[in-house]
Amino acid sequence: MNRGSMIRMKMNDGAQIGVYHVEPSGLRRGGLVLIQEIFGLTQHIKAVGNEFAGDGYEVLAPSLFDREEPGFVTGYTPDEMQRAIKMARQTHPFHRSVADACACVSALKDRGPVFMVGYCYGGSVVWVAACQCDGLAAASSYYGSQLPAMADRQPKCPVIAHFGKHDSGIPLDGVKKFEAAHPEVPVHIYDAGHGFNSDRPDHHNDAAAKLARQRTLDLFRAKGR
Repeated sequence: MNRGSMIRMKMNDGAQIGVYHVEPSGLRRGGLVLIQEIFGLTQHIKAVGNEFAGDGYEVLAPSLFDREEPGFVTGYTPDEMQRAIKMARQTHPFHRSVADACACVSALKDRGPVFMVGYCYGGSVVWVAACQCDGLAAASSYYGSQLPAMADRQPKCPVIAHFGKHDSGIPLDGVKKFEAAHPEVPVHIYDAGHGFNSDRPDHHNDAAAKLARQRTLDLFRAKGR
């Protein structure tokens, strides 16, 4: 069940896109920009937003592919996977996702510290956003495949990164390259595969998901209020 609601927000290119918005429970700890996987703004991502709202964060989760296909959401079958990959890698420009993430930061930053978390595709967006956006207090990137290739960028805020030891799509030598380039970024490697925080039964790893989430919350609370 969704605690939040879909709103429309104007991005910096003038486009209006859907954004899942959840008000925080109890004491407001800050704002949180939540970045989706390649599958769109799924019920799983909304559920993750609900959980962070329960921890005191006002959540904005932009529907990044709305310009190309409003309300884009896919499942996890092989055909749906290919559709999602095509959208994320060919149809939709990556820089627009970063710009939309930064626009959400701007919408929240007048009301306290703002944080960002993203998964898979969103994990890569988080890293670039942390290097470009003004107003971020801290960010947490989950298994972003582009981090090793973008290790030359410098973050403007504290960042932590999470990877799976058994992730066939992100070789550990690339993770180690990123870690060596950024000794200031805690890199956590879990005994898990790709997507260990997802709702896909063949990917989800409960122990890794819980530990990574706790580390994320610890960072946000240390850099917030």
